[in-house]
Amino acid sequence: MPFSLLKYGLLARHASFRDIPLTPELKRSYDVVIIGGGGHGLAAAYYLSNVHGIRNIAVLEKGYLAGGNTARNTTTIRSNYMTEESIRFYKEGVELFETMSRDLGFNVMFSQRGQLTLAHSEATLRSFHLRAEMGKHVGTRIEVVDVQTVKELCPHLNLDLGGQHEVMGGLWHADGGTARHDAVAWGYAKHASERGVEIHQRTEVTGFVRAGDRVTHVKTNRGTIAAGQVLQAVGGLNGQVAAMAGIKLPIRCFPLQAMVTQPLKPFLDILISSANLHTYLVQSSRGEVVIGGGSDPYQLASTRSTLDQKEHLAEGALHLFPFLHKVKLLRQWAGITDMTPDYSPIMGASPLQNYWLDCGWGTWGFKATPVAGKRMAETIASGRVPDVLKPFDLRRFDSFALLNEMGATAASH
Repeated sequence: MPFSLLKYGLLARHASFRDIPLTPELKRSYDVVIIGGGGHGLAAAYYLSNVHGIRNIAVLEKGYLAGGNTARNTTTIRSNYMTEESIRFYKEGVELFETMSRDLGFNVMFSQRGQLTLAHSEATLRSFHLRAEMGKHVGTRIEVVDVQTVKELCPHLNLDLGGQHEVMGGLWHADGGTARHDAVAWGYAKHASERGVEIHQRTEVTGFVRAGDRVTHVKTNRGTIAAGQVLQAVGGLNGQVAAMAGIKLPIRCFPLQAMVTQPLKPFLDILISSANLHTYLVQSSRGEVVIGGGSDPYQLASTRSTLDQKEHLAEGALHLFPFLHKVKLLRQWAGITDMTPDYSPIMGASPLQNYWLDCGWGTWGFKATPVAGKRMAETIASGRVPDVLKPFDLRRFDSFALLNEMGATAASH
């Protein structure tokens, strides 16, 4: 236990404090305006102020802090992707999560429990060997395991021996884990605000003023402000916000739904997923079983939940763990995923000189929070895109230098 926490607990009087200051009045101008008060925007604000010394920053959030996709994910963290460029990027993200609680002095409840992706066919096993070798090449902890090891990792799993979804092995990713999504956002917000960053909730961007190939002002429902640099990180609204700046993005939006059960005694130590069943499960620190799957098959910018998806997720979960059949559901929700054609994000420069993009995350956004914030802050501060971000440039769609990560998600798309 940290001595500061023990000292605070033994005090006779406990002075109240606010982690996040109240929304201030907008100033006339800022060196950097960050559109989007979710994990990515707040992480960028933290690294700009803490590492690069840029503190005249406004973070503009349409709703409440981290109330968008940051609050609507299933908290999975991993780096078991398919292309070398993506693995290197997400590996750096995992490493930042490993030290985040200590770096921020804020408990983000990071739990590196490992992820097991099930193989139900010989073809899937062959693809797992390819992914394992690529991961090992880059330095991640990943390996193909047999049925006996699957049983040891998850004793309660239904192996369905001889059935349609017989488990024939798996891809074990020891670096996989989870973290508390809102704690990540609050930790970054707290430290950024302590360094002078202004966080403006209930502040909606309504347009931009451009001069040539630069954005000079950002229009909001609370007034117009001058901006030296602008970073866009608004989740499912990325296409709409970019369009206001005159930028067309290759993005389509799909709902992504998930749900949780009532709390149960701990039985699932790892993250487990099945692409065949389009389902993945993880048990939270409160005992709830978090159940997620693939995106809905239709375009819609909506956070509504549906009975069809609930039935689908329940079917997959019950196949893997039949004893859950009488467990009650507590909540069901949806986020808006901004998908690109190659299922990889868009980061770095835009067609405008001082307008930077952090978008197209689809279902990968939360796990990339620290590395996207760190690298986008570096980009803004230096005016140069670092090597690790260059493969994710918007211009790859013109040159067809795509990064195909379509099959990289645990539950497929």
